[in-house]
Parts: sequence; structure tokens; C-alpha cells
Amino acid sequence: MRSRSWLLVLLLATPAHAEPFVGRASIVDGDTLDVRGTRIRLHGIDAPESAQLCKDAAGKDYRCGQVAALALADHIGKRLVTCDPRETDRYGRVVAVCRADTEDLNAWMVGQGHAVAYRRYTEDYVNTELTAKALRHGIWAGTFQDPSEWRRAKRAGGERSRPETVTPPNKASGCNIKGNISAGGERIYHLPGSRDYERTRINDRAGERLFCSEDEAKAAGWRAPRG
Repeated sequence: MRSRSWLLVLLLATPAHAEPFVGRASIVDGDTLDVRGTRIRLHGIDAPESAQLCKDAAGKDYRCGQVAALALADHIGKRLVTCDPRETDRYGRVVAVCRADTEDLNAWMVGQGHAVAYRRYTEDYVNTELTAKALRHGIWAGTFQDPSEWRRAKRAGGERSRPETVTPPNKASGCNIKGNISAGGERIYHLPGSRDYERTRINDRAGERLFCSEDEAKAAGWRAPRG
């Protein structure tokens, strides 16, 4: 009976998804990926929210959540990722350590100052955070509110903590070129009047954005559609 009890404990402690997820990653935000249709939360880290503002070294506001998402997308590029599940969170997301080649992407985000160590769940990346802070990387170059505190403040004010923010084109400013990130992680811009322009929606949370000119889009790493 005792051996059966231990077997039951081991089964309950085993993650629901034992096999790793391997594929191209679509970036949802600075700590969340989509791999082959599965939403994956990066284990042990917490990145600023898409709508969150931080202050840089000069005290100027900037969208640190969007910067984090774009940094992760840029760093992964077209590489395949492998995500090793740890657990499933209360939102149904797989919580995992994800790697590109052999590099721990969770650690990279914290080390670059695009996310903090999520001490509430683990201390795996605390030392990495301390190094990033000492070197004033990313958000540590200025000031910011801890992402979990920012979410609590939004919830207290009756706002959703992770809204799907869709930005409409700003025709008055002329910034109406849509920069979309495909499911395969490719960054493609769409000009007004082009084939896919009207059906393309820009989601700030996913790191997508609007551009004022083609040159600006190309300089940021976006390309024109093929065909």
C-alpha cells in the first residue's frame, strides 16, 4: 500500500504535458509565447505588461512591455524553440522553460533587463536579475513598477490586467502602415490598399505596431508581403 501511495504522489506531481513543445514561436508578450497553437507562459519570469509604461535613464516614459515583446521576437527570429513544461497555470497556459538552440530564453529575458525574476513561484532567475540590475540593463536603467504590482493596481481600478489592445490606424498623423507579426514570427508590413490591409488587425500586446513610412518599417525589421 505504501508503494502505491508513493506512485500516486509521483503521478500527481508530473506535469500535464510531459513532452516538450517544439516549433516556431509567435510572441504574445514578453513572457508568453504561442507554439503550435499552445499558449506558453515562461517559467520563473515576469515581464512588463504591453500597456505598461516605464521611465528610461532620462526619466522619459516608454512602453517597456512592448519593448520586451519586440526584444524577445527579435532574439528568437526564425529559430525553432523547445519548451519543457513545468506545470499548467490557473489560466490553462503551459508554464515552461523555453530554449532557442541551447539558450535558456527565460534567463535571457531577465539577463537583458526585459523581465524580472518571478520570486512568487521560484528563485531560479534571482541571480540573473541581480546581475542585470547591477549592470543597469533594460528596465533597470531607469525606474519601473513591478509587473505584478502594476496588474494589481489595474485590477483594483476595475481594468483587465492583460487586455488585447488593438490599435486602429491613425489617419490624421499619416501613420497607417500596419506592422503585423505572422504565426511563424515573421514581421510583415501592409500598405493601405494592399491585399491584406483591411483584414489585418494590430495587437499591441503581441508586439505589433503602426508605421508612418515604409522606410521606418524596414529600419525596424519589417518586410513587405511576398507575392
